[in-house]
Amino acid sequence: MDGIVQDLTVGTKRVTPQCLFILFGVYGDVQRVKILFKKKENALVQMTDGNQAQLAMSHLNGQKLHGKPIRITLSKHQTVQLPREGQETHGLTKDYGNSPLHRFKKPGSKNFQNIFPPSATLHLSNIPPSVTEEDLKMLFSSNSGVVKGFKFFQKDRKMALIQMGSVEEAIQSLIDLHNHDLGENHHLRVSFSKSTI
Repeated sequence: MDGIVQDLTVGTKRVTPQCLFILFGVYGDVQRVKILFKKKENALVQMTDGNQAQLAMSHLNGQKLHGKPIRITLSKHQTVQLPREGQETHGLTKDYGNSPLHRFKKPGSKNFQNIFPPSATLHLSNIPPSVTEEDLKMLFSSNSGVVKGFKFFQKDRKMALIQMGSVEEAIQSLIDLHNHDLGENHHLRVSFSKSTI
């Protein structure tokens, strides 16, 4: 069980457990996240296993979040302790053990084949028929990002590629818009793409 928990320095106090859950969740199923109370730019992230922790570390170390590089090391902690009942945590420790947003809980899931390093191009899926290219471009640019390109998959309009202005913008868009409710009971799925437009 070594190396499941990672020590993070994110260099900014604006990061929340939810934001780290979504970002690290691209590379494995995040069980718990703790932002350190006295040093809010530092966090602990607990993954399901050591392989997932290594994947997250190799792909995310040095990437930028809110303009600051993420620094990741494997922690000496084996688990992220949950606060005791009634202990005030200011929402800094979260347990995601039963989250429906885990991408890898199904053995043999296609998601295992689609793990790529952060890139400016994002893969979108679960798009309902009524949502247009313009809707998606507006959604992603309202996020203070710049959309440089967009294309629906020819064979399947439930999927598309969208190219942001930079890798950092794409990371922020993924954090903000993965699982975004597009209506008609469709929640947008966002991941990094190896393709470009």
